[in-house]
Amino acid sequence: MRARRLIAAASVAALGLASLTACGNSAPDVAAYVGDTSWSTKRVDEIYDDLQAKYGEAMRQGTAQTGASPSPEELRSPVTRQDVLSLLVSLELGKRVAAAKNIQVRDEVSPEQLAQSLQAPPTAEYTRMWGEWVDVLSALNQQIPPADVSDDSLMAVYDAIVKVERIQPGLSVDEVRQAFGGGGFVGTASAVSAALEDESERAKVRINPRFLPLGVPSFVNSSQGIVFYSLPYIDQDGPVTDISTPESPAAEPTADEAAPGTES
Repeated sequence: MRARRLIAAASVAALGLASLTACGNSAPDVAAYVGDTSWSTKRVDEIYDDLQAKYGEAMRQGTAQTGASPSPEELRSPVTRQDVLSLLVSLELGKRVAAAKNIQVRDEVSPEQLAQSLQAPPTAEYTRMWGEWVDVLSALNQQIPPADVSDDSLMAVYDAIVKVERIQPGLSVDEVRQAFGGGGFVGTASAVSAALEDESERAKVRINPRFLPLGVPSFVNSSQGIVFYSLPYIDQDGPVTDISTPESPAAEPTADEAAPGTES
């Protein structure tokens, strides 16, 4: 599999969401709907548990040679269930956009290429999904013309990277623009964001509130390596209606760039 440049993506616009109850297509054990595609809470748990089990085992094997015993906290990946669902939803939307625009997505990024920077075992399904997601993002970023970089979009990306403690906090807009090399990658990401937003409206994206807020799985290349972060785009303040429990047992359920480079 040929390695190539991975294009970072960061959505900077809230995606439009339809009311779950109004659509009549809902269940409390569903994590999210994207059109006719849905994922159960059990499916999210399966991906999450698989990652945690393989991460813990990798940590135990890594410390066994030193004789150290990792703490319970060290055996847990920082990835959350929200991260898992964010990846599922974003990947589905990205595939739909690519199909609608006749953009070819090449299978070029392997889990092994991302594992070290992502800090996730390459055998985990979560890591495999990330490889697929990067392929989709790369294709979209290369084919969709970039948008103008606004101060708001620039600072949205900056704030998200501050949250993962990979950039100095408290910078001004001008300082951020300089740190980002002018912020060109934000313009590319903003254009992809708009395409995802349009697709989410067509697909009537609906999210179970227990998984909010969701974010676009994003990354950017830095002098210290790839920085992974999540830029929120669906939260409790957005246009989302709860997936609620049935009113009674007999009732119907009611509805809830910078480019990191890899060389072969």
